[in-house]
Amino acid sequence: MSEPSVTAQKAPARADGASTVMVRLLRRPRSAFALIVILTMVGAAVLAPWIMPYDPNDQMFDGLSLEGAPLPPSSEFWLGTDLLGRDLFSRLILGTQTSLIIGVLANGIAVLLGATVGITAGYFGGWIGGILMRFTDLMMAFPALLLAIVLAAIFKPSLLIVALVIAMVNWVQMARVIYTETRSLAQREFIDVQRAMGASTFRILGRHILPHLVYSIIVFGTLGISTTVLLEATLSYLGVGVQPPTPSWGNIIFENQTYFANAPWLVFFPGVAIVLLALSFNLLGDALRDTLDPRLKGRH
Repeated sequence: MSEPSVTAQKAPARADGASTVMVRLLRRPRSAFALIVILTMVGAAVLAPWIMPYDPNDQMFDGLSLEGAPLPPSSEFWLGTDLLGRDLFSRLILGTQTSLIIGVLANGIAVLLGATVGITAGYFGGWIGGILMRFTDLMMAFPALLLAIVLAAIFKPSLLIVALVIAMVNWVQMARVIYTETRSLAQREFIDVQRAMGASTFRILGRHILPHLVYSIIVFGTLGISTTVLLEATLSYLGVGVQPPTPSWGNIIFENQTYFANAPWLVFFPGVAIVLLALSFNLLGDALRDTLDPRLKGRH
């Protein structure tokens, strides 16, 4: 094999600049919508202390009707109040912080763990790969929600614990995908050439394997945030996630579900927030896959 062909094979496709990718995403209506929603929610979470009109835990005397019922949306309380007279808009904004912190943290841990397991198993193969992937298959055999509930019930719930629990049940999909791609790359001729030339394992992994996996990690990492947001909301709704008085979209629905018939806004608004954020990360992940994957370019 001639040296030019080896060089051509081992060099990964040149990554598009961030500005180019952003322009392509903004040209697609669905990904543009997703970016607007995500950036709006991130902005609300970051600026929460300054844009919340009321203390989210303040049980206001004028936050309930004369009969003690929650107030509907009005000019004073934009999204109404909950069963304790607290401003729902303020609680939703602070709940956005909770969902994004857990979503990003849990998904980051899951991506790191899944990518490490997948790359290690895919590159080394043999008994190392066999043990790692059998363990991955074992974890995949358990229902994710049931396993998360069990783990959350064992440990005292907190933001960090909830994030770790979600990460422990979400890393397996990433590991399986990265394992398949790494296994395919490890058997390519340009990797054999690098081994014959005496390249170290870390050099091969860092310079010739990992660059080919970056696109997949970015895409699956983005898609994974939607899963973590939904799982966090589910755990909080079931009472084994984020604990009151810390507001979470899931526990807001749980606290107010008994008023669903008389005060539907208490369930409707946090439900819409959950769906919008999860849907937006799904749309963004799909758009990133189509934009970054060279095999799909030209289809959009």
